[in-house]
Amino acid sequence: MPPMLPRERCEYSAIVDRPPLRLPGGARLVFWTIVNYEVWDIAKPMPRQVLPAPTNVTLIPDAPNWSWHEYGMRVGCWRFFDLYARLGIRPTLAINARVCEDYPRVAEQAKRDGWEFMGHSYEQGPIHKEPDQKAMITRSLDILEKASGTRPVGWLGPGLTQTYDTPDILAEAGVKYIGDWVFDDEPATIKTTHGPLVTLPYSVELNDIPMMIVQHHESDYLLKRAIDQFDRLYAESAERAKIMALAIHPYISGQPHRIKYLEAIYDYVRGFDGVVHWSGVEILDWYNGASR
Repeated sequence: MPPMLPRERCEYSAIVDRPPLRLPGGARLVFWTIVNYEVWDIAKPMPRQVLPAPTNVTLIPDAPNWSWHEYGMRVGCWRFFDLYARLGIRPTLAINARVCEDYPRVAEQAKRDGWEFMGHSYEQGPIHKEPDQKAMITRSLDILEKASGTRPVGWLGPGLTQTYDTPDILAEAGVKYIGDWVFDDEPATIKTTHGPLVTLPYSVELNDIPMMIVQHHESDYLLKRAIDQFDRLYAESAERAKIMALAIHPYISGQPHRIKYLEAIYDYVRGFDGVVHWSGVEILDWYNGASR
């Protein structure tokens, strides 16, 4: 039997036709921070490029782009750890399982700081290229469980990549929510062959990869767009709960010329009442209770 298409997993639903969701304690908006820590294999083409290859021919090894990413794991990620420790925020960490092997110091710090580990493949590369997707997912979750002490219930595909049957494989592996379906401001439930799977409103728009590396905006644009996003969602949250996701990477937003704009986002949000900073699993638990 062929796998379900997305529309077969989740029928169209207009947000205005749904009963409004309510957050506890008078809260209005959930700010969901997702930090992405990855492994880029020097023996493969780099997942992203800040410096295009000469004559646009991909070469291996790609030392300049590999080392650009490596800066994030050696330096940029520590700016993130410092920021969120100061703010008392525990983000969701979309983490390649191989980070626990190649950068154990980084994984240990995330565990020590109480960050939620979310599955993000074994190493960075499209799901479509995996020869055995099911084995890779199980291996990744096993490694992350050993490193963090808790088996992840969330999953984000590298570059949000999925095949048609990925939701079924994830649900079978025990995953409860995904961030790959960026089609709403609220959580939704999709069908799989192994029961329901919740989609949380991750972001490709409020994400430093497309904004800085694909669209080449100036460093302060992250702050401008985040404020615009927040202002509208906060206004709408007077009527129904809203979730604002922010996705960042240490080799991009952890750079010295960008980090102050990331810090300024949280300074701005702090001026509003009714905003809670939750991890993905906290959003999942709330939604499962609120939607019953």
